[in-house]
Amino acid sequence: MKQRDVQRILKETAYVRMGGSAEELRCANYIKDECAKLGADAQIESFEVDMADILECELTADGIKIPCKGYFNAGSACIEAPFYYLRDNSGYSLSQCKDHIVMIDGYMGYWKYQDLIENGAVGFITYDGSTNYANRDIDQRELRSFVSKGNKIPGVNINAKDAVNLIKKKVSTVKINLKQNEYIGKSHNVVLDIPGESDKCIVFTAHYDSTSLSQGAYDNMSGSIGLLALAEHFSKTNSHYSTRFIWCGSEERGLLGSKAYCKQHEEDLKNVVLNINLDMVGCIMGKMIACCTSEEKLTSYIEYFAMEYGMDCKVSQDVYSSDSTPFADCGIPAVSFARIAPHNTATIHNRYDTAAVMSPSQTIEDMDFIIAFSNRMAQAKHCPVARVIPDNMKEKLDEYLARKRPKNA
Repeated sequence: MKQRDVQRILKETAYVRMGGSAEELRCANYIKDECAKLGADAQIESFEVDMADILECELTADGIKIPCKGYFNAGSACIEAPFYYLRDNSGYSLSQCKDHIVMIDGYMGYWKYQDLIENGAVGFITYDGSTNYANRDIDQRELRSFVSKGNKIPGVNINAKDAVNLIKKKVSTVKINLKQNEYIGKSHNVVLDIPGESDKCIVFTAHYDSTSLSQGAYDNMSGSIGLLALAEHFSKTNSHYSTRFIWCGSEERGLLGSKAYCKQHEEDLKNVVLNINLDMVGCIMGKMIACCTSEEKLTSYIEYFAMEYGMDCKVSQDVYSSDSTPFADCGIPAVSFARIAPHNTATIHNRYDTAAVMSPSQTIEDMDFIIAFSNRMAQAKHCPVARVIPDNMKEKLDEYLARKRPKNA
């Protein structure tokens, strides 16, 4: 992999590719073709995802229309109700939600939604963007099925500037009119196998989908390019462990591609000794991190290896919000590598995630480090990482996957 290859791929994939869309499938075929250039035959595997077509969406506040986008898979309804801004999740604040359309800060996560339902909210409003941005972009969001559990109330997303104005104007009544066609569609994983001396396998993952406003150069075509660099390396190297590369679809919709893979390949997972995940590398600014959902010994191993190699790398034992998590939840030790940039130098999930924040030379530098570490693992006569998820990581997985409520949620 050369710098010019990084530049070419970023240019050729500079389009929105939401999970389940035709553009996502276009990119899956592009990655398959890139594998073919390496002399490797990748396969595209489909899986079902919830989809929706918004037929009608309108938000009015005291009779004034507010630009909005309806939440996919939040049902169809026309509701007018008093407006309430939920500033925190205290018992008193939540008690004020009954029979109101409620605006919240941040994303509509599992516990926020359950709180709204339990306290009688009849609709919801979220917002994104920034009051400091010149644009008035609005992200397309969805009410995920594991969040709603079939109990749907209508929701819309608006721009942060309009959210502020709702409060400044002390809006009393809002109306949501949302109509949509909900159906089951297809998303896709791209899977490539390179055999080694052993049937035991190291799985490499990176997602290639983006959010609705983003070209996803940083998040996460960078990681997808990294997987191509790893595949190129192992296609030319005899290794002890076999290697499998999975470009995951619909990660931005709740890790759906990696979850689907783990479900579809339950027997194959028995031979997986380690998952190495790439999610956001090669940006101009920022620091390299490695997040290990594994025994703590792996953090020390990577710290020592990074010093030996000559790479600054902040290593932690934690759950990373990426495709490593479903593998760890299946008992497979996992590590995610990323170069995390300050938010004022590279942002994600918006129009500013483009090749402009990327450095081809830094991408190659990051990948050389990750390839060197991965080669150590793949050439090991016995993988040094224990195939066990310790109790403290199991608890964090339970919290991340909404099986247990975090103390601060």
